[in-house]
Amino acid sequence: MKIALLPLVFLAACTSSKPPDVLPAVDTTPYAPFAVSKWEMLPDWQKIDLQPAWAAFWQSCIALGNKPGWQPVCVSANEMTQPDNTSLHAFFEEQFIPYQVFNPDGTSQGLITGYYEPRLHGSRVKTERFRYPLYGVPDDLLTIDMGELYPQLKDLRLRGRLQGKRIVPYYNRGEIDNGNAPLQGRELFWVDNAVELFFLQIQGSGRIELPDGSLVKVGYADQNGHPYNSIGKTLVDMGAFKIEDASMQNIKLWAEKNPKKLASLLEQNPSYVFFRELPNDLPAPLGALGVPLTNEYSLAVDARTIPLGAPVFLSTTYPNTTDPLNRLMLAQDTGGAIKGAVRGDFFWGFGEQAGAQAGRMKQVGQMWVLFPKGAEPALKP
Repeated sequence: MKIALLPLVFLAACTSSKPPDVLPAVDTTPYAPFAVSKWEMLPDWQKIDLQPAWAAFWQSCIALGNKPGWQPVCVSANEMTQPDNTSLHAFFEEQFIPYQVFNPDGTSQGLITGYYEPRLHGSRVKTERFRYPLYGVPDDLLTIDMGELYPQLKDLRLRGRLQGKRIVPYYNRGEIDNGNAPLQGRELFWVDNAVELFFLQIQGSGRIELPDGSLVKVGYADQNGHPYNSIGKTLVDMGAFKIEDASMQNIKLWAEKNPKKLASLLEQNPSYVFFRELPNDLPAPLGALGVPLTNEYSLAVDARTIPLGAPVFLSTTYPNTTDPLNRLMLAQDTGGAIKGAVRGDFFWGFGEQAGAQAGRMKQVGQMWVLFPKGAEPALKP
């Protein structure tokens, strides 16, 4: 689960986490977020190439193939050998029904941001250059599943620590960065740049280049339980730049010019992410669904509305342009800043080019969820 992706304006980002329980494809919200649609309502549906999305679809089947509603779909998919684009269109139209996603106010448009997998420079030991710690999960971090006590709160997990006999909030970012949390010995790596470490937490996964040139992969393991607060918005409120200029790139430029103010700025976001080292043979970061993400075909969503693993047709535009970006994607991740029905975070992949696209992406978009026939949402009147 990512924290949300690099949300431009308010910096959203995704953070990959352990696979949560996948909820059934039913409406559990107080309003009807879906309306049944038709294939011809999906922009460019007949023109788009579905083959690049097929690999991402198979990742969803790996996670959901034995679940009710998904089993017959994935069995049928397994029977297709080297399908062409025509047969893939026929497969989705035969197996799924498209439902357009709506916000609580009845609107169909929402914010689409982007995230990526960054590269940092680091070491397994602290040195004069590598002095910013990347922590694993603290021993004293508690996770409380409220659903075990109150079924109506089944999606709520609280984090904290014991103070005597009381459970209190876990340490915030400022307390952790200032050494007030008992995290000594939990350092996985040390990196050379505080703002790059901050953005790694925003993205939720990345790669660290060690002094010998080798790369190691790290991914989201847990979070301190504090809410995410955008430093991009904070800088806008400070007058550092206009809201339309609140990109990841401009935030990094501000940090370079204001090194003495950086620590206090970062503390404005009390949320803090802890990591784990991942196997190097993983082809990509693991999303919240528990499967590797597919570059440009995996989407982070708000799982309270969009079922994890489901195909999602996204209609938006490329970053900073009006060029159409209409694509079948798979809802395979979540993010701390990805809140709302029509809200998505587009995974661009690894490296500088992916980061440039993610850092600029702040587009308006529409979404359609494809539900397997027989597992459609129970729409409320």
